[in-house]
Amino acid sequence: MNKPAPPTLDAAEVAALFDAIPEVLFFIKDREGRYTHVNATMLRRLGLRSRRDIIGKRAGDVYPGGLAADYGLQDQQVLDGAVIDNLLEQHLFSDQEPGWCLTCKRPLRAGGAVVGLVGISRDLAGREGLEQDYRSLRQALVHMNRHFPGNVRIRDLRAVTGFSESKLERSFQKVFQLAPLQLLTRIRIQAAMHRLQGPGGIAGIAQACGFSDQSAFTRRFVALVGMTPGAYRRLRAD
Repeated sequence: MNKPAPPTLDAAEVAALFDAIPEVLFFIKDREGRYTHVNATMLRRLGLRSRRDIIGKRAGDVYPGGLAADYGLQDQQVLDGAVIDNLLEQHLFSDQEPGWCLTCKRPLRAGGAVVGLVGISRDLAGREGLEQDYRSLRQALVHMNRHFPGNVRIRDLRAVTGFSESKLERSFQKVFQLAPLQLLTRIRIQAAMHRLQGPGGIAGIAQACGFSDQSAFTRRFVALVGMTPGAYRRLRAD
């Protein structure tokens, strides 16, 4: 007996389905990184009224330079076959203020070839059951973003949240799936990625972003980005 053919999904219908989940941003891009489908959450965050205002555009057309460069690098990795799961990153929300999301991206294949990518980003502040935890940690995030070039200590985060050390660790793991100092490292690496798109030596960028020396910076960068700071700079310059 022949097996029944698997059902096919209409991308526009999938996007419409995600319209019903306001805390989740959904998108599909083609091989050139151009948006082909987005949901209402993405339109709302960008302040757009119609899907026609974004379809056919790239991240660089709708996001600030630093964010667009980060998204573009992720897209290239996925188009090369990589899978991104629960990547913690900043997004712009409807008030143009940054917020934290967990992003997943997958390559889209047709006939064995990668023809595009599909992705979602889940708003941490809007995740059911985590709203209060996220609000309690927002001051810790503000402190980390303001002071990441210096010595951010656990006791500083305890002071701004009023949490015990154990509760602080539990709350960070619950909301961000990372320990506080792991999140601090990601903030520093994101800042370094933005600086690497401009002038300045790698050692100086490492120090400006809170790393004690260039070798420690390079190890962390490779672990999170998948390439050395120098390779990332060359890639962004192409």
